[in-house]
Amino acid sequence: MPVQTTPDGRYLIVRGRLWRASDPSLSDARRQQHVDALMEARRAVKTAKADDDSAALQSARAAVDAAKRALGERGPPWWSDGAPDYTRTLVKNSPYAAWYAARKAGASRDG
Repeated sequence: MPVQTTPDGRYLIVRGRLWRASDPSLSDARRQQHVDALMEARRAVKTAKADDDSAALQSARAAVDAAKRALGERGPPWWSDGAPDYTRTLVKNSPYAAWYAARKAGASRDG
């Protein structure tokens, strides 16, 4: 199933929950640089867990956080209109609830 994005492009919807999307103002090259760093950091988390290395795990998790912040997925919102951040909120409990319900209803009629 393709990842759904809210109409304003601020969030991805995963299992009915909102997750902040990457900052669209990043150039493709810069975004890819940060995504590569994120994937490397996630592999380091996996390795540190397998090795039961708490210091390496702490360092790897910090690298994941840094990459996600660079992408705009964590930290202050990348939008500037003052709208609150609904990351981790269930779509049904957010301002996107009606849009999402209508979209789901349309998908069930089409399927």
